[in-house]
Amino acid sequence: MDFIWVLFAFICGLIAKTTSLPPSIGYLAAGFILNFIGYQADDSLSMLSDLGITIMLFTIGLKLNVKNLFKTEVWLGCSLHTLLWIVVTITFVKLLALLSVSYFSDLDLMTSALIAFALSFSSTVCVIKLLEENGEMRTRHGKLAVSILVIQDIIAVGFLVAATGKTPSIWAFALLGLFLIKPIINRLISHVGHGELIPLMGFFLALGSYELFELVNIKGDLGALIIGMFLASHQKATEINKALMSFKDIFLIGFFLSIGFTAIPTIEMLGLASLLVLLIPVKFVMFYGIFSLLKMRCRSAFLSALSLSNFSEFGLIVGALSVTAGWLSNDWLVILALAVAISFILTNIVYRFAHTLFADYRVFLSKFERKDKLEEDSFCQPCQRPIVIIGMGRVGMGAYQAINSHSTNHAWGLDADKEKINWLTKNNVEAYYGDAEDVHFWESIDLSQLELVLLALPTVQDAVSITTQLHAAKYQGKIAAVARYDDERSELETFGIDKVFNFYTEAGVGFAEESLALLPKKI
Repeated sequence: MDFIWVLFAFICGLIAKTTSLPPSIGYLAAGFILNFIGYQADDSLSMLSDLGITIMLFTIGLKLNVKNLFKTEVWLGCSLHTLLWIVVTITFVKLLALLSVSYFSDLDLMTSALIAFALSFSSTVCVIKLLEENGEMRTRHGKLAVSILVIQDIIAVGFLVAATGKTPSIWAFALLGLFLIKPIINRLISHVGHGELIPLMGFFLALGSYELFELVNIKGDLGALIIGMFLASHQKATEINKALMSFKDIFLIGFFLSIGFTAIPTIEMLGLASLLVLLIPVKFVMFYGIFSLLKMRCRSAFLSALSLSNFSEFGLIVGALSVTAGWLSNDWLVILALAVAISFILTNIVYRFAHTLFADYRVFLSKFERKDKLEEDSFCQPCQRPIVIIGMGRVGMGAYQAINSHSTNHAWGLDADKEKINWLTKNNVEAYYGDAEDVHFWESIDLSQLELVLLALPTVQDAVSITTQLHAAKYQGKIAAVARYDDERSELETFGIDKVFNFYTEAGVGFAEESLALLPKKI
């Protein structure tokens, strides 16, 4: 990768972060700037982009429960949205053609449907990064959005197979043999330990599955996703995911830069792309309406729909195939690239205010909520214990065990990961499923019974959001939280949290106290 790309990516990413925007918006801008001043993308940038997408899909698979794909709100919601979107978008395109808008007037019904299909997808890269940055990958709306994206990816692969005529080899059936060697793969993963072999094992599995599926004429990216799902139940899946996270973020810089290198836009193309972006609110309304129709709670439906309201990098792939086949002019590839880039920027900006927007329009949005809700969206009244621990990871579990072992005021746990709650319940842990960032949850329980809320969460944003919802629900008790760094600790204290523990400092204090207890007491 050319150093000038790294330089521009860093500067533009830093500017974006300084202005409270995600660095990925800066990377998009860097690509367009480099293209404008005459730099050209080479094979190394494409390789970096492909590698980032492959690693990302593999890590998605590691965190995905296959059962989620068969939920009605996922497969039916995705199908209904795609069909409605294609009809509405074709109508919009034909309306612009009737108005003699340039480029649109040259499109026939087939190419209009092709563009509509390309824009029906949401960006896997954009949405996953958005959810990860906000710590919402394991929430109800986060899981729904990811499951929708996986269904869309499967549809996209099917389209590419049909469009390119690249049918799977007869040897594709041999992939079923992976189930026979899964015990061997699991033992190999367990044997690598916890050191530098963990990220290397992740690369081996992700890239190996990519090549394996390519050998039998199946898109390699889909192979990485499937193998990730195949290994999601392994106890080291989370550890592999964390080991690959930094690598994935670096490689994805290549993806965002490559969008800017698609072509140099003109003012007219920017205007046409902006017309397509006008459809994004329609995409949001469709998703929200369908999710509400399928009995989802208004908050989960709103946040899922908002995160999915963008265009996908898949639109560029469809555009490139159409240009190669002679169905579209090369200018359309530029227009689609601009529309995708603008949608990324809008999603990243708007989603920053997602929880505030929901709070402001909650009364209106709740009018579309069905009275009979899905079982997963029905909260169970927690037991009457005065302390709740939010986030039942290692820190949360440690706090739970310490409080229930040494205090007369027992605690209960809360987590937004349904599978984790099921596992904790089987192990006799008093834990409940619920999204603490949802004011509906706090309004559905008796807050007068709570005296202390412990926020055992990894990000400052989560702690701030939950504290805001607690105050909105008129909670009168105390709140404690953990922070990793001193600046995070100061931020949480300034926000009004009663007690903030520095994770690393307090771990050292606890270690020292427990160790000193080993020494004989002096008389």
